[in-house]
Amino acid sequence: MRKAVSTLLESLRTLAYLLPQLGRALVTRPETVKFPFAPPVIPRGYRGRVQIHPEKCRGCGLCVRDCPAFALELQREDRNTFKLIYHPERCAYCGQCEVSCTFGAIYQTNEFVRGTDDLGQLVVTLVDR
Repeated sequence: MRKAVSTLLESLRTLAYLLPQLGRALVTRPETVKFPFAPPVIPRGYRGRVQIHPEKCRGCGLCVRDCPAFALELQREDRNTFKLIYHPERCAYCGQCEVSCTFGAIYQTNEFVRGTDDLGQLVVTLVDR
C-alpha cells in the first residue's frame, strides 16, 4: 500500500512538471533553423573549407606536419615540384593549418563542404607545381 501511494505521488509530481512545459511548447514558436526551406545562416566565425593562395605556398610542409587529422598531404618530386592535396572528409576544421603556415598561404572560408557518396570528388589539389 505504501509503495503504491509513493508511486502515485511521484507520478503526480512528474505531471505537475510536464504539463506547464507542454503548454509552453504548444504556445511558443519553434527554435529550429529553416535550412531546407531557406539558405543557412552561417555564423561569422565559422571555419569551413580550406583554401590557399597558391603563389604564397612554398611547399614547406608545416601545415601537413601540424594537421592533427591528416587532412593535408604533400607529394614532393623534387625541391620545386610538389602537390598539396586536401582531404575534407578527414578535416576537423580546427584551423591548425592556418596557424602553422608562416607564409600566410592557407586559410579557411565559411563555405560548407557538400556531402557526396564518392570520396574521390572530395579530394582537392590545392597546389600543383
